[in-house]
Amino acid sequence: MADDSLTKSVSSPSWFTPKRLLIIFCVINLINYVDRGAIASNGVNGSLETCTDGGICTSGSGIQGDFKLSNFQDGILSSAFMVGLLVASPIFASLAKSHNPFRLIGVGLSVWTFAVAGCGSSFDFWSITICRMLVGVGEASFISLAAPFIDDNAPVAQKTAWLAMFYMCIPAGTALGYVYGGIVGSLVNWRVAFWGEAILMLPFPILGFAIEPLQLRGFTPMETRETLISVETFGPNTEDDDALAVDQAFITESKSTSKMWNQFTRIGNDMLTLLHDQVYVINVLGYISYTFVIGAYSYWGPKAGYNIYHMSNADLLFGGVTIICGILGTLAGGLILDRMNSTISNAFKLLSGATFLGAIFCLGAFCFKSLSGFLVLFAIGELLIFATQAPVNYISLHCVKPSLRPLSMAISTVSIHVFGDVPSSPLVGMLQDHIHNWRKTSLILTSVFFLAALMWFIGVFLKSVDLFNEDADEQPAASRRDKMTPLLEDDSSEA
Repeated sequence: MADDSLTKSVSSPSWFTPKRLLIIFCVINLINYVDRGAIASNGVNGSLETCTDGGICTSGSGIQGDFKLSNFQDGILSSAFMVGLLVASPIFASLAKSHNPFRLIGVGLSVWTFAVAGCGSSFDFWSITICRMLVGVGEASFISLAAPFIDDNAPVAQKTAWLAMFYMCIPAGTALGYVYGGIVGSLVNWRVAFWGEAILMLPFPILGFAIEPLQLRGFTPMETRETLISVETFGPNTEDDDALAVDQAFITESKSTSKMWNQFTRIGNDMLTLLHDQVYVINVLGYISYTFVIGAYSYWGPKAGYNIYHMSNADLLFGGVTIICGILGTLAGGLILDRMNSTISNAFKLLSGATFLGAIFCLGAFCFKSLSGFLVLFAIGELLIFATQAPVNYISLHCVKPSLRPLSMAISTVSIHVFGDVPSSPLVGMLQDHIHNWRKTSLILTSVFFLAALMWFIGVFLKSVDLFNEDADEQPAASRRDKMTPLLEDDSSEA
């Protein structure tokens, strides 16, 4: 009976073909980053009221104008989501061990939809700030669980390419958000832009609750737990004492997971496991250094380009190059790693090589005095730099046990924001205030790419085991007891 339940619970519902699942997650990711771009657009973010010396005043617009926000308060809105993301990411990742991950995504997207609609209905600085924090809570479930689902369902020879398609939605969604926010905010109202995002996202949390849930590899299906508990209660038909011990372990685990304190203990123990994984730590350290530069590029790039090369429309030109290269480079990185044979060692080779060459081209670009020379070299550099997106996340997914993948993605995402793009913009601003030379500031910033390349180069020489594929190779030959034991180990013994 337990065998039948296990088979039924791990089989995918027929409606969710792998390609449909990829498309759904890509659209959700796209909408998420449309929101990131929209709140930063001039049409939604707006500006304060300005007055000339003659007493002629121009009324404010958008969020900043309506709520009369200072630049400091306005800056808080752009990063407020990090509070919710930081708190909720490890919690959602840990809950995936005792609750169905697909349902957790549905819960998270429900919070996201409610929070974005709340942004459109906000009435002052604190109300919209709280809503932006809740947006981060909703995003936390998705960013920690979507990539493992894609990894589970992608064809073996195209895993990195599928991840690349998912992460390609980040630059594409941000760019679309700039346009969407600018048009809707200018022609209608900034509030309508948020309400439109909520309407676009609404079908996906409904889908998460209405469709039969999927199960991540490495996690015990909840239906299987209940069946095993029932069998033990009424007298299991066991072959030996070992089987009885396994059933008893499931009962003990089901009781312990109902206690709130045990969730936090599990999170702490799982985090310690990640911190002791040298491959994971080196990969995230490289990713932090990489994101430090990319974050500062996205914030200061247009202003640096205008001051160095006197671009007539720095926002459009600099942003356009970054978006095009981001999409093409991300896709290329995934396809190349698949062609190289997707292994952790090969991923580190691609990461270190692409980042090192990309840094050289970007440094060379800022050394050019002509705008045309800068654009050519910078475009090549960004193509190489963005080729890292799929390989770096492939390593985070495959260097840990399957049950740790959600937490691995959550901690990686939180780390690159907290230590990468969040502090990089103010630090680069301080550097520029000190040396007053955008060319030198840009060169110093770009040199941090070499630190990322060095970290990833070290990773090439670390002993690494693809625990995801190792688990997949061993599964077919396992007996009933062998199948249950890894599930138990993933859910309880690791904690």
